[in-house]
Amino acid sequence: MKRIAFFAYGVVCHLLFLATYAYLAGFVGNIVVPKSIDSGVGGPLASAVIINLALLLVFAIQHSVMARPAFKERWTKIVPKPIERSTYVLLSCVALFLLMWLWRPIDVKIWHVTEPVLWWLLTALFVAGWLLVPLVSLAINHFDLFGTRQVWLYLQGLPYTPLEFRTPLPYNLVRHPLYIGWAIAFWATPSMTLGHLLFAGFLSIYMVAASRVEERDLIGYFGKQYEDYRRRVPAFIPWPTRKVVRPEGERISAT
Repeated sequence: MKRIAFFAYGVVCHLLFLATYAYLAGFVGNIVVPKSIDSGVGGPLASAVIINLALLLVFAIQHSVMARPAFKERWTKIVPKPIERSTYVLLSCVALFLLMWLWRPIDVKIWHVTEPVLWWLLTALFVAGWLLVPLVSLAINHFDLFGTRQVWLYLQGLPYTPLEFRTPLPYNLVRHPLYIGWAIAFWATPSMTLGHLLFAGFLSIYMVAASRVEERDLIGYFGKQYEDYRRRVPAFIPWPTRKVVRPEGERISAT
């Protein structure tokens, strides 16, 4: 019975993420959803900035702290290991819904594109960014990333097996394609307001900082294998493949 309950919990958390992701796209793009990044009552500029920064900080802390190995080691003494990742996904969704619900718009125009070709280009980039994120997650293991694989294995009575280190496309071009997708989704807009700029700017800085912490954890887990990968593949901007020579003379390439 517990296995079935854990599996159902994991599936619900995964579906909640998909709903949250779709709503977030509408929120950032000012489309479909009832309350978006530029709609609603804003209030005084100073208080809007403070509230929005606090909401972004809550999400950043939850998203980063709960993903650290040291936290997981303590957390899994409370939350069973098979549903640890699903619980992380659930709380990330809660943090995002809190952010979108309490967000204060700051409707000061930074840019507003009306030229048709440029408008369509920015809109196409916006759509591409939101499509890139799930596509990149599928390139590694989408279901492990969102906890469904863990509860599925537990349902079958099988032990969890960590994923091996691999670099499928686009991970053989850049180390953080997920963050590139998020950045495109946040910045590509025909109409940029000060509130949207605050949102995109904060999360972009957060992603750069988070990538450093994540890589430290990955080096601790995979060791030299990840260090070699880090030396030969750029973090965010693709460049031609570099060769890495091991001390014993073995050559490694990104292809």
